[in-house]
Amino acid sequence: MTATQIDLDEVVLDEAMRLMGARTKKETVNTALREYVERVRRLEAAERLAERGARGEFDQAAAAHAAAKRAWRDSFQ
Repeated sequence: MTATQIDLDEVVLDEAMRLMGARTKKETVNTALREYVERVRRLEAAERLAERGARGEFDQAAAAHAAAKRAWRDSFQ
């Protein structure tokens, strides 16, 4: 951990502490930073999946799944 001195908006910090149920400013800031990084990573992952879908990368897997399902159902007839 690094000790860093920064000016924070006390009104926003107090509201964030209340909403998070955090007891300290440090806990509030660290939680907010972790949640921000996680949110951006999820958005980036969703964008990558959407790009792959647009390129049709999942079409073959979907077709294989549908064929396997049909074969399984046909095995009972």
